[in-house]
Amino acid sequence: MTKAHRIAGLALSAAFLALAAMPASAETLFKIVTVKDDITVGLNDAELKEFGDAGGIAKAIAAKGSLTLWQYAVTKQGADSVVAPRAKVGVLANTSLRVEPYKQPFKVLPHE
Repeated sequence: MTKAHRIAGLALSAAFLALAAMPASAETLFKIVTVKDDITVGLNDAELKEFGDAGGIAKAIAAKGSLTLWQYAVTKQGADSVVAPRAKVGVLANTSLRVEPYKQPFKVLPHE
């Protein structure tokens, strides 16, 4: 192994360690589709652990009749576009048709 290979390997290892040390995304986004429109909601790690995936959220809405979640929207933070919490919203079981994972290219900011 050459010196250049060792240096490249060390740099790559350092990059992986830096990524591993970064906290995981604190918010996971879901789209809730209703008869009227759809909204994007975000769950933090604790909420995601409680509900699980999109199916778990849908089951919780159906079982409880309603669920209070943080609605998220794209906004500007300086020159960058980010997805940030907008407001706490109530989701009613009788108007929700579908819950699905939602991916987007912007940084997601945490809610309370």
